[in-house]
Amino acid sequence: MIKSIIVDDEPLAREAIQLLINQTEHIQLSGSFNSSDSASEFLKNNSVDLIFLDIQMPGINGIDFARTISKETFVIFTTAFSEFAINSYEVDAIDYLIKPIKIERFRKAVEKAYNYFNLLKGDYSDHNIESITADYFFVKADRKMFKVQFNNILFIEGLKDYVVMHTENQKIITGMNIKTIYDQLPKDIFVRVSKSYIINTKHIESVDNNTVYIGKHEIPIGNIYRDFFFNEFVIKRIISK
Repeated sequence: MIKSIIVDDEPLAREAIQLLINQTEHIQLSGSFNSSDSASEFLKNNSVDLIFLDIQMPGINGIDFARTISKETFVIFTTAFSEFAINSYEVDAIDYLIKPIKIERFRKAVEKAYNYFNLLKGDYSDHNIESITADYFFVKADRKMFKVQFNNILFIEGLKDYVVMHTENQKIITGMNIKTIYDQLPKDIFVRVSKSYIINTKHIESVDNNTVYIGKHEIPIGNIYRDFFFNEFVIKRIISK
């Protein structure tokens, strides 16, 4: 069970999220706050695993507040404005929800947080990439050396002080900075599309202005990475009439 709090200046929004929490497994509500300041006071003496955080609030907004939160705490942003969603990944948010929030989408976000919460319970501090050859590398995990083929990686997700490699068959977690792993990957195959995501371009199924679609996964494109991604991996490959 993961402990959560709600931070939102709108009373009706807080009530709506509380109702969703009450209808969802693996999560309990520890507090509900109308501002970043009141939530900060609570967090001084209490630990939580997950914060449902509104982006637009008077005083300290959600993005700035998220930068002050412990690395041990996950953040799911809630917002009525989809244009703010991409910014949420620039501060390591685990997900974002657009208001009004649907129960199925809410449960999907909570399940993701719950899975990563359990995943990070282990000690991955000395796990890393051992060696890289022409088409694969080895990763230390769970007292084993996993051989990971480049072609099998769908995307790599930065999560706090770790990266999660999503392959076709499994997730492999290692204690490594996302920039460190990106610097070691072949740039003709992999591209960083946001602060938190590296994608394998071979597995792209479709793209729009803000999202890359790989299977059932929707990968956000960050503002500072958008031009390079589209210029190098999309526009140059458009078939002309």
